[in-house]
Formats: sequence, structure tokens, C-alpha cells
Amino acid sequence: MSFKAPVKDMLFALQHLARLEEINRIPGFEDVNLETAQAVLQECARLNEEVIAPLNWEGDKNPSWWQDGQVFTTPGFKEAFRQYAEGGWQGLQHPAEFGGQGLPKVIGAMCTEILNAANLSFALCPLLTDGAIEALLTAGSDAQKATYIPPMIEGRWTGTMNLTEPQAGSDLSLVRARAEPQPDGTYRIFGTKIFITYGEHDMADNIVHLVLARVPGAPQGVKGISLFIVPKFLVNPDGTLGARNDVHCVSIEHKLGIKASPTCVLQYGDHGGAVGYLVGEENRGLEYMFIMMNAARYAVGLQGIALSERAYQKAVQYARERIQSRPVDGSVAGAAPIIHHPDVRRMLMTMRALTEGCRAMAAVAAAAYDAAHHHPDAAVRRQNQAFYEFMVPLVKGYSTEISHEVTSLGVQVHGGMGFIEETGAAQHYRDAKILTIYEGTTAIQANDLVGRKTARDGGAVALAVAAQVAATEQALAESGSEAAQAVRVRLQAARAAYEEVVRFIAAQAKADPVAAYAGSVPYLMLAGNLMAGWQMARALLAAEQELAAGRDADFMRAKIATARFYAEHILPRALAQRDAIVHGAGSLKAMALEAF
Repeated sequence: MSFKAPVKDMLFALQHLARLEEINRIPGFEDVNLETAQAVLQECARLNEEVIAPLNWEGDKNPSWWQDGQVFTTPGFKEAFRQYAEGGWQGLQHPAEFGGQGLPKVIGAMCTEILNAANLSFALCPLLTDGAIEALLTAGSDAQKATYIPPMIEGRWTGTMNLTEPQAGSDLSLVRARAEPQPDGTYRIFGTKIFITYGEHDMADNIVHLVLARVPGAPQGVKGISLFIVPKFLVNPDGTLGARNDVHCVSIEHKLGIKASPTCVLQYGDHGGAVGYLVGEENRGLEYMFIMMNAARYAVGLQGIALSERAYQKAVQYARERIQSRPVDGSVAGAAPIIHHPDVRRMLMTMRALTEGCRAMAAVAAAAYDAAHHHPDAAVRRQNQAFYEFMVPLVKGYSTEISHEVTSLGVQVHGGMGFIEETGAAQHYRDAKILTIYEGTTAIQANDLVGRKTARDGGAVALAVAAQVAATEQALAESGSEAAQAVRVRLQAARAAYEEVVRFIAAQAKADPVAAYAGSVPYLMLAGNLMAGWQMARALLAAEQELAAGRDADFMRAKIATARFYAEHILPRALAQRDAIVHGAGSLKAMALEAF
């Protein structure tokens, strides 16, 4: 089936939830308004619908392949990437001084979702390049910025991040790659890095690897890691490409999903050492890399939303076309399209509500990022930074976990045909699994939420967010509609459950850390559920106002119905999660390890 970007829902989220008009008042974003956003999203939709989405199925059937150290991407990818780069999409939210367009993250996020919904495997290359650009913007020297950022924004070069090694997965304290200083100020890099997305490919002239490694005498653990730029081809003083660097792809992985995205094993230093350039100061590499990782974590959350949207669209189309059985209410005399059957509608509504809720949550988080980085008032910047940092593990963790649920439901709507590869539903399900794993598993996001985002400040930020939810409950109470009252009741119950869990986590983190962390993933799922449900409640209020004004009645009624469904079918999960967190640690610890 053809993919259709959900531009109308995105514009609704930008206008009513992310409050684009407030971003418009931030210096530097004066030209950013709803008309700008609409023009950008429509053009982004056109490129992705016409050029990039048709390659998604092809990439699954004919993935990237490795031969003699070279990686060749799916036929059509190279040409599509050229069009993507020439359209200026890589630089959409990067500074104009380096060739970007300087648009806010909140618009860039919507374009990122469209790209990933069109073709997740293709989109991973720009995603990693965005992260490399952000890391160098923050930690690179002026010379490094001038050398490496403009070609990446132009799409002539791409970027990667190299963390993982065979013995060092999420525990980066075990990184062994070494960097030996040279008399000319460069370093020689030696070691093996695995799971490097687009670590080798044929779509760009050069690849800028950002590599974690240890210098001689560095402290043990994560405090002794430094960050280096290691380009595939060395760069001459005039910006032209020079000799091939001593970094080579020795194999690519054969994966469950995202098959067109080459996941590489890179070998550094087999022929004398790869030339590397220190970014910032020695032994601060993990700090710098976290800039890239946080950008990537948010973007992976968008990938979850994107796959959910794609699976939902496919399921709706199939449900409209597949004729099977007479409806239970006799509304159709004979066999009818399966969209008439109650359980199919339940599945489709679940898919739709989860997708829209997470999109709204991500949009609000992106707006907070823009305020945190660009607002002239320092107090406003701090408040928004705290909110954004709290939201990142939720956008990443919750949106990717629900993508697994949504894509699974997409297969289920198709029935037996969903289990057949030719229908395409299975590809979304397979692709979704990696999202809960890379850039930090759901448990890692949850540990971050417990430790850094909740226990560290005694739950202050988490409870401040709950106070904002309570304000929305008051607005719902002031609405006279039945739908608003129904949503208020469920939102209030979920918020109360969330507040109880926040206080439990904050109290137990030191007193009984196993009890706190035993409930970390359920806490993340509860918090993500509440945040998405909160945005759906805000969406309902905005839709009621638009409906009262006589604007786009069908869309607004559908938005209200979806928000109510979320409240009545998805928010109640929070209560069960609360009970498991607060009362379930004992049973988790009860079994002896030897009994497993």
C-alpha cells in the first residue's frame, strides 16, 4: 500500500499542543508559524511518499550487502539519499551558519517521523548524522565544526557513533579501544567496534566516525573514555578528501528487521592505526557522546511513532477491504468488511490512540527543547530543560514499546495474511523490535528515569509535571461535555497512581534500591501512558473549541473520540502498573537465583 504522511494530525499537534505560536515569539524563530510548518511538512510528505517510501519493501527483500570490505545499499537508496540531501532535509534544524535551515526541533521532529514512517532503514543514516552534527556543535573545536559539519549538512558526508565493542555493550566502562597520541597532535586508534549503523555504505563520499577510546594512563571505567573524530577518508586542508584512513568494515550483521540498514563491524588500526582527532578534552568522551545519544534516543522514540503510524494505515486499509463474516448487530445483511466487527475496531482504535498520544507527547517534548535552548529568559530555559530531560526516556521507552504492541496488532488485524511476508504487515512488526533495544534498552531508559530523573531530586520534577496534569483535569471539569468528564475521571485516577509511584520510587531508591528498580520499566510505562493520555486530554479540549467554532468537524469529532478511547481503554493500565510497582518487589526477589 502507499504511505500517506499524517500532516493534518501533525499540524494539530503543533498548533494546539506544542503551541507553535509561543516558539514563534522566541528570537530567531520569528518566521516560524503554522503556515511555515504546513509548507515544510507538505513538501517533506511529497518526497517521502513518492521517492523514499516505495523503497521500504524493496529494502526488506534486497538488503544491503558486504563484499571485500565494501557495503552496497539497496538499489535506489543512493539516488533517494541524493534527493533527500539536495532538498536540504539533513540541515533542517541545524544552524544556518553551517548551511542548515535553523528551524525548531518541533518541526524537525515531525519531518523525522515522516521519514521513518516512509522507510525506517533508510532514515537511520540521516538520524546518526544528525547526532554527529549535534555532538560536534556542542563539543567540537571551531576548526572541527568548519571541516565536518557543512559537508554532513549538505549530505556529501554522513556520520556515525562508535560505542559498542564485542565485550562492551551497554556497560561502556569495559571499552578497550585505545588511542595513542602522536607528535603532530593526532591519535592512532586501534580496536573493534560492533553494531555500527551505516558504518560503511555507498551513499556518500565520506563517513565521519565519532569513536570512544582510551588514551594511555586514562582512569578506569567510564571516566577514562575520550571521543575522537575518525573519518573514513582523511580531509586535506582545502577540504578535499585525501588518503583512506585505517578503518575498515569487516562484516555486516544479518538481522531480524531493518535489513536495508547496514549494521557494521568496524576494525580500526590493522594497518598502523587509524588517524583520529580528539574532540574536546581527554577523558570527557562519554559526556560528549551523551549529547549524540540523547538526540538519538529522542529520534528512536519518533521511529516508534512512525512505525506505529505506518502499521495503522496498513491495517485500516486491509480492514476496509477484507470481506469476512456478518456483523453481530446485523447492520450488514451478509459478509462485510472486517472493520464492522467490534474487536477489529478495538484493535484499530488502540493502534490509533497509542500512535496519536505518543506523537502529541513527542511534539510537546520537542517544543520544550526549543524553549530550553533558545528562550531569552534563563528561568524559562531551566524549567523547559528539566521537563525535556524528564520526557526523553518516556519518548524513547514508551513510544518504542507501544510500537511493538501496535505493529503486532497490525499483524493481528490481517489475520493469517499478516503472517505472510508478501502483505508487508510482518515487516513493520520485525522492524519495531530493535527500537526497544538500540540507543539503550527500555530497562536502561527506565533506570535513567528512576535514578537521574526521579530519585536524584526526590521526585520534584516528576511531581511538578503531575501538577500540570491536574490543571488539565480542572479544564476538563469546566467543559460541559460528556466526553471531557469521562476523560477527566480516568486521567485523575492515572495521575493519582503515578504520584503514588513517584513517591514510592523516591523513597525506595536509597532505602531499598532493588525494590525501586524492580519497578523501573512498569514506572516508565505508567509515566509514558500518563504523559500521552494527558496530551490526548488537551487535544480533546482543543478539538471541542475548534468544533464549536465550526472548523473541520469530522476531524475534530474523530480527535475527541480517539481521546476518549485512550482514556477509557489505555489509561486504566496505570492502576495495575501502580500495584505491581508498589507491592510487587517482594515476589520478584523471592525466588533463589539457583531456581531459575
